[in-house]
Amino acid sequence: MAARAPTPAEIERASVLRRELAGHDYRYYVLDQPTVSDAEYDSLFRELEALEREHPGLVTADSPTQRVGGHARTEFAPVRHRVPMLSIRTETDTTIAGAQAFDVRIRRDLGLLDGAPAVEYIAELKFDGLAISLRYEAGRLAVAATRGDGEVGEDVTRNVRTIATIPHRLATRTPPPVIEVRGEVYMARADFDALNAEQDRQGEKRFINPRNTAAGAVRQLDPAITARRPLRFFAYGLGEFDGYTPPATQAGLLQELASWGIPVNEDWRVVHGPAALAEFYAAIEARRDALPFGIDGVVYKVNRLDLQDLLGFVTREPRWAVAHKFPAEEATTQVLAIEVQVGRTGAITPIARLAPVFVGGATITNATLHNEDEIRRKDIRTGDWVVVRRAGDVIPEVVRTVPERRPAGAKPFAMPARCPECGSAIVREEGEAVARCSGGLVCPAQRRQALLHFASRHAMDIDGLGDRLVEQLIAGGKVATVADLYRLTPEDLAALERMGEKSAANVVAAIGASRNTTLARFIFALGIRHVGEATARDLARHFGDLAPLQRATIDELLEVPDVGPVLAESIRDFFAEAHNREVIRGLLRAGVRWTPGTPSPRTAGALAGQTFVLTGTLPTLARDAAKALLEAAGATVAGSVSKKTTCVVAGADAGSKLERARALGIRVIDENGLRALLAGEGEHT
Repeated sequence: MAARAPTPAEIERASVLRRELAGHDYRYYVLDQPTVSDAEYDSLFRELEALEREHPGLVTADSPTQRVGGHARTEFAPVRHRVPMLSIRTETDTTIAGAQAFDVRIRRDLGLLDGAPAVEYIAELKFDGLAISLRYEAGRLAVAATRGDGEVGEDVTRNVRTIATIPHRLATRTPPPVIEVRGEVYMARADFDALNAEQDRQGEKRFINPRNTAAGAVRQLDPAITARRPLRFFAYGLGEFDGYTPPATQAGLLQELASWGIPVNEDWRVVHGPAALAEFYAAIEARRDALPFGIDGVVYKVNRLDLQDLLGFVTREPRWAVAHKFPAEEATTQVLAIEVQVGRTGAITPIARLAPVFVGGATITNATLHNEDEIRRKDIRTGDWVVVRRAGDVIPEVVRTVPERRPAGAKPFAMPARCPECGSAIVREEGEAVARCSGGLVCPAQRRQALLHFASRHAMDIDGLGDRLVEQLIAGGKVATVADLYRLTPEDLAALERMGEKSAANVVAAIGASRNTTLARFIFALGIRHVGEATARDLARHFGDLAPLQRATIDELLEVPDVGPVLAESIRDFFAEAHNREVIRGLLRAGVRWTPGTPSPRTAGALAGQTFVLTGTLPTLARDAAKALLEAAGATVAGSVSKKTTCVVAGADAGSKLERARALGIRVIDENGLRALLAGEGEHT
């Protein structure tokens, strides 16, 4: 039966797909600026392959299915690959069934009958980097070239010589006269994160992802720029060689390359049959997010090199290998709206509401935008087409926009002035990236955190009011603000899960006992942002009572020791919020009272004006007891070591604080030294 002729629509579609894929190849391989995700590209490629398979007459010499994507840039000298650098076929099934499909093809092409022994394969990782060929002559690195279009690449030798993991000379006394080692230049996740952190500090544009950053670094015109990028290399095969007899297997080749000092990733395995391939696939997928570098799948190869030669190539791909990709971690979709969510600490996080898209093994409809600055930097607008990333259980995020697909009327984001949960003002302190809701005591989103902090040992010290009980009180609608705690009865609590009558009575008694406290504890219990225990004590000592603190101006707050402009504004904003003042009135109506503040003993203490840091476990003094003794002597006890630290008190298992103190030349004493200081017998700084 004669093959069906393609319809005009199919002819036009094939032409459109060729143009689109060629454009994507150019942006990915040449500019290192892709505008679609790998998943979207693969979908277009498979569609063109299917059309050409059904209608071979549609195949053209310049079809992306017939060549390796990319072109050599004219800024670099061309390098012709004597052995073409071809890509490998991608297995379309991203389940473990893809391994079975590969094995079926190999057994068919080798003419193996049912019952024949299982084929020996090697399974390796599919790195997400830039393909590079390293030509060694008499053991010395002579030329490094990119893949380019597979036939002609770019001479990037000067840049590649700056990559520390690539040896300039092979570690063997008998190197081949000529050997081309092929592999991938990549950037580790931690190095990429550190690079972006430095970009942030310098006020420079952040890099999009490790793969593009590595590719861009290798193809810099100035090798000094490449040298500043933390690039690495893994080898996975050979190109041309002369005067050299390779081992019999791919596994043997990897071992020999490693013995020559060439980096080879150790996550490879020789296996037999499709079930073992599928097992490798599943095991690596489970570890994918924990790997220190990015991969997007695994690669299966026939292990014996003589069988590789026998199987040969088809068009641009070897028959003896396949890339078995994992479910895409990136996909392209559209932003339908940008809203904000309120976290438990009041942090306001913009969220993109997305057209549903399948990525990373799940359907995604929301993605975090982190903060307002990130939205501005990436220029994300409602209506934009964006690339979304999801890795394992990590919250999906918008990686970048696709500017070419921005619709007319795409709407820029504006941070709301009021919290969507409670209506309190949204504030963003100078120097901070995160905006926050100021309604800490009344905001439903912050309710659990506010209750737990209020009841904590150094605040109102309500014994028995822990995580589980607070969750039940909120879920049952029994508590909306901290003031509601004082209306609870034993019957209210006894009705809750795992709460007997005696336990309920004990908690209610602890709540009742907390009505009598100190002003410092009460101020700390309110959960004012940046106000810790020491600051709460300073405020209590300075103002003497709550009313003058509530009325205090910024200038008056700045008179308090250790209170700076940011902290002063935070305190003022808290008391300026009507909701917070109403909760305080509710606490007063519930009978909460405090001992007024007293003049600070710090002005007269033996250690007045000095800053101490406690680290490790002291032999007899608990951390809180040591802190109380120091503060009673007028010292400030800080949580971290800085140049302002006077002395560090170190006990057993002291860690980084002790190391930093020694590095800064700060005095270090033990518990005996502390007791001597407090007794007036030690040397005062």
